[in-house]
Amino acid sequence: MKGNARAFASALFLIGLGLMLVTLFEALPFGGAPMQVGQAIAGRALEDTGATNIVSAVLLAYRGLDTLGEVAILFVAATAAGLVLGGAGRAEAQGTPAGFILRAAAALLFPFLLVLGAYIVIHGHLTPGGGFQGGAILAAAFFVPLLAHPASPVNHGVATVVEAFAGAVFVVIGLAGLVGGGAFLVPLLGAGTPGDLFSAGSLPLLYLAIGLKVGSELAGLMARIAAAGDPARQGGKA
Repeated sequence: MKGNARAFASALFLIGLGLMLVTLFEALPFGGAPMQVGQAIAGRALEDTGATNIVSAVLLAYRGLDTLGEVAILFVAATAAGLVLGGAGRAEAQGTPAGFILRAAAALLFPFLLVLGAYIVIHGHLTPGGGFQGGAILAAAFFVPLLAHPASPVNHGVATVVEAFAGAVFVVIGLAGLVGGGAFLVPLLGAGTPGDLFSAGSLPLLYLAIGLKVGSELAGLMARIAAAGDPARQGGKA
């Protein structure tokens, strides 16, 4: 019975998916005027925002609310994983240091990963990159030393404060755009000179907030996973 029910549910899903795709292709005028929004944005994004990286202008200005939703989803996922793996984080860290090669490589890579992550975040409005990519590199910068020295875990209290502060900054900047009848997350502080580091108004500040938020969330999440997979750090026997 279970097999028949599963087969019926799968068939029903495939039929519904097929009908939805047929409806979309029949109803949406692909290539028509409504689908040329991207061309309009590409044509005026530099003037509107001052960002030479048009992707950043789209992510943080034209569809900034959607980006806020993506960051919120990451926060919820990291929070859920932290709750599931929280027992490992509360146990006393007893892991032994890794081998010499990993310890030396971690000490060597940490400053380079830190600088690279910060560079990608800060220059996200000028070149490919930004808060999500740079935040992932910043998380790796703090996670690699954890692999080399398991007895020195990530400080989840600090990570929580950084994550909360970065999220609040993002929302406050978005609300500031509403002052004076503007729109949520409308670029502030003027467009500046395109190509300059201090340009694109508030977009670099938004990317900085995203980078810190993503970095702190991913670092804490990876630390929880590493602790859950290490019996010594859970107080058990290897």
